Amino acid sequence: MSGAAIEARGLARRFGALVALHPLDLDVAPGRVLAVLGPNGAGKSTLIRLLSGLARPSAGHVAIGAPAADRRARRARVGLLAHETLLYPALTARENLRFAGRLYGVADPAARADALLQRFELGGVAERRVGTFSRGTAQRVAIARALVHEPAALLLDEPFSGLDERAAEGLEELVRGLAGHCTVVLTSHDLPRAARLADQVLLLSGGRGRELPAALLRDPVGLAAAVRQATRPAP
Repeated sequence: MSGAAIEARGLARRFGALVALHPLDLDVAPGRVLAVLGPNGAGKSTLIRLLSGLARPSAGHVAIGAPAADRRARRARVGLLAHETLLYPALTARENLRFAGRLYGVADPAARADALLQRFELGGVAERRVGTFSRGTAQRVAIARALVHEPAALLLDEPFSGLDERAAEGLEELVRGLAGHCTVVLTSHDLPRAARLADQVLLLSGGRGRELPAALLRDPVGLAAAVRQATRPAP
């Protein structure tokens, strides 16, 4: 390991003849936020699945923190918010967090659930069934669930998708509050929001990745131009 919280070397994924992700090297330092940008079909969700351990690489390897004894141990170091919230709609917010805590072997699931409900200002909805929540509130509970076992890294796949502006602003503030405490990787089509949150940027196009200069995070026009360029077919 290089001291990075997330390290990938030669990470690649094939589906038969289709290359979903070409060999990729990646380092994300502890407490940093990496934004993964690119058009639909670029390989962003594939990368998230590989980092989370939900998919096996066709080549290369990924490490989260110190070397793990096995794949299950590595997955326990990761919190994931995918397109599905992984919440049980018939359970309350508190019940969902307690249940997740038990699944991960948290020493005191009830206390951990209460702490997260307070931290994310969810006390007012703690006893409501998740199936009654707006998407914005459900996303906040889902992130709390992803953090219930205090993972080394939090992976967010299009967390702002489907949110109204108020809910997106609240979620942005929540993610900003995690910076420095948890390493975050997020994919997003919301370039201004991703730029405000990120410390570094990985641009994916056609399964090929390249890290963009950090200065582009302070240059919305230049960042948008780089992403647009990636969507253009090769001559």
